[in-house]
Amino acid sequence: MILRRCAGGIVFYANKVLIIKNDKGEWTIPKGKISDSDIPSEAAPIKVKEEVEVEAKVLDMAGDTMYEFYSKSRQQKVCNAIMWYIMETNNTVYNINDENIVEAGFFKVKDAIDMLTHNREKSLVDISYRKYKDFKKHNLEV
Repeated sequence: MILRRCAGGIVFYANKVLIIKNDKGEWTIPKGKISDSDIPSEAAPIKVKEEVEVEAKVLDMAGDTMYEFYSKSRQQKVCNAIMWYIMETNNTVYNINDENIVEAGFFKVKDAIDMLTHNREKSLVDISYRKYKDFKKHNLEV
């Protein structure tokens, strides 16, 4: 089995979140493979930018997920271990920059949760949005 380290971002703009649709027709969250020497919190904004050209900054850690799939091209199982970060951008401009992404956009959080294909990502966005709102509330009071 191949173990791939990945980093991704749950990118918010006000009450909207960035999600992408891959070439398998799955709505998901931007992420990408990182090297063993990469620091996940530093790599996550880079991976988001590589996929959809969105500039975002990390606010907090969101959590981690792990899943396995069978790679036809590699003829073996692959395990993706993903570190997720709550991120914020200052606009909703994006540009798809990855041939494996067929659609993307900033959607209202509730709509995005309904659109996401995988339950673990639905939960991740829901929990991250609560943390994001709390973060914004406390930083506005300072």
